[in-house]
Amino acid sequence: MREGHEGTGPGAITPDGCAVELYARLPVGDEPDIIAAAVPAGARILELGSGVGRMTHALLERGFEVTAVDESAEMLERVRGARTICGPIERVDLGETFDVVLLASFLVHAGDVEVRRGLLRTCARHLAKGGCVLIQREGEDYHTNVPRERVDPAGFTVRIVSAEPVGDGVDSVHAEYVFPDVTWTQTFRARPLTREQFEEALAETGLKVDRYLTEDRIWVRAVPMTDT
Repeated sequence: MREGHEGTGPGAITPDGCAVELYARLPVGDEPDIIAAAVPAGARILELGSGVGRMTHALLERGFEVTAVDESAEMLERVRGARTICGPIERVDLGETFDVVLLASFLVHAGDVEVRRGLLRTCARHLAKGGCVLIQREGEDYHTNVPRERVDPAGFTVRIVSAEPVGDGVDSVHAEYVFPDVTWTQTFRARPLTREQFEEALAETGLKVDRYLTEDRIWVRAVPMTDT
């Protein structure tokens, strides 16, 4: 298990504390629609941190070609219809480029700055000329509006119980996923990033914001700084 990360509940738990069975149950939200509206039809997508394929499968249904990358073999076993690559995202180098690189699940908020830089470098080196990176950020009150909970229409409750500072600008976040028959928990480390800090992190790896795709600025379309 990665330092500062843990998970509880039935089934396999990944190094960052994610429960495979939990993610197999979670429904996909509006993310595939946001992605589809921001990229060319039929684009080749490199999905970094695909997990069990919640978004992968929805993107395949919309006619995209997806290569799914995750460090968990147990997660990738659930992916259907896409090419899969197992390995740490920050070290992936496929020697090819894609129209779109997708970095969702708040991965850009990795507590370890070097890991974050590695993730963004992976995005940049796999980007085809004229392509874009789509990044999902945390909401701007993610670490301050706690505790909070959301009842999903599918019949389960997501609780962000706490976000406690552990030093160097990093918080330890504790989440609970409560279903009628089972509860999973995840504790993980995340680094809050203001809009300015986020844009500085992009610039470190030669990327810049093209536009924010949603009013809350959670979804971002980024392009190389060399693009005009």
